[in-house]
Amino acid sequence: MNQATMQDMGRLILRLALGVLILLHGFAKLRGGLGGIEGMVQAHGLPGVFAYLVLVGEVVAPLMVIIGLHARIGAVLIAINMLVAVFLVHMGDLGRLNNTGGWALELQAMFLFGAVAVALLGPGRFSANQR
Repeated sequence: MNQATMQDMGRLILRLALGVLILLHGFAKLRGGLGGIEGMVQAHGLPGVFAYLVLVGEVVAPLMVIIGLHARIGAVLIAINMLVAVFLVHMGDLGRLNNTGGWALELQAMFLFGAVAVALLGPGRFSANQR
């Protein structure tokens, strides 16, 4: 296997891991509803309708990343979604460690920086856009 193929395989693995794991969060919100998120958004002085943007960041964007259809845009949407989630929900955990000694926001950080990596690297050859 040549270097270019291995790099494209790495991009595919990164896209699939990021996309599938974020999409699972989106499916949970589709099943459970957005009432809790709507209340949280409103508690921060934002219109409740903003809660529906979570579906863009956790359903539409991950599908874009998985398929590789405008994956850079999908990855940017996921990164924005993660930044908003940290701001709205996790600010108190920024300086905390969890019970096992890891950073309390390690999952959110992996999603955020994985999305940034996809946005910078592009989806690779094994994608709908093939770039």
